Amino acid sequence: MNSLRIIGIDPGYGRVGVGVIEIEGNRYAWLFHGLIETHQDELFPERLSLIYSEINALCVTYEPHEAAIEKLFFVKNVTTAMKVSEARGVIELALHQHRVSIFEYTPFEIKQSVTGNGHAEKGQVQKTLALLLKLKSAPDQDDAADALAAAFCHANSRKVTKGISNYLKPKSSKRLGGSL
Repeated sequence: MNSLRIIGIDPGYGRVGVGVIEIEGNRYAWLFHGLIETHQDELFPERLSLIYSEINALCVTYEPHEAAIEKLFFVKNVTTAMKVSEARGVIELALHQHRVSIFEYTPFEIKQSVTGNGHAEKGQVQKTLALLLKLKSAPDQDDAADALAAAFCHANSRKVTKGISNYLKPKSSKRLGGSL
């Protein structure tokens, strides 16, 4: 059976959460989680360049097949939304250049997948991830935990989708008679 590497990303421009897991059958393995941090005193294009370079480096190191990115949701601050959207653009560019397929999930979908509760608190998500991925301790960086949770959500989504498609496939290709 082949393994599949998934990179989860919680987009931002001050802090980008990243997490990488590998799945093989029903086995989930943690490979990495952390933050890409940019400094507020740097010019915005420099911050974008750093984010791009770090995502590129992660793609080279871990060779993910697919990416799960948390969907952006902003109500009030348009300026922040625009900057996060621009950061997301360079993230997606780096992933695309490495031929990584990109999938999006809402925070509700991610929490629901990890904990069974779409309104779960961050601490509950972190503790559950530690159990599911057999980590020594819960991820303590919120953005990195969110990225790992996105990767886990995508892994579960793939299994459900694959299971449904396998169920819907004909059991055999033998014709029942007649011609089309």
